[in-house]
Amino acid sequence: MAGFKGMGGNMGGGNMNQMLKQAQKLQEDMARAQEELQNKTVDASSGGGMVQVVVSGKMELVEMKINPEAIDPEDVEMLEDLVKAAVNEGLRKAQEMASNEMGKLTGGLKIPGLF
Repeated sequence: MAGFKGMGGNMGGGNMNQMLKQAQKLQEDMARAQEELQNKTVDASSGGGMVQVVVSGKMELVEMKINPEAIDPEDVEMLEDLVKAAVNEGLRKAQEMASNEMGKLTGGLKIPGLF
């Protein structure tokens, strides 16, 4: 055991410190990027612009506009479908934006728990 302990002190001590510093920097960069994503938005629409949405990098719907022509009391289901399609497209675009931003930091590595 004493020999093993002695080897551990000599082997890779500098490399381990360097790796820890790199990991800490990556964590700080990722936290900063996540903060920046909160302020970024994407636009999406459906029905040829009848329903328009803005989604944040936090995956929140921040704005929605519905063209009055899309409001037909006889066909509420069509409006529901347009809203659902626009919101889903906005969320997909926001997810893609977040993945791209995080991918810049991780060099394309897929890290579980990150976007």
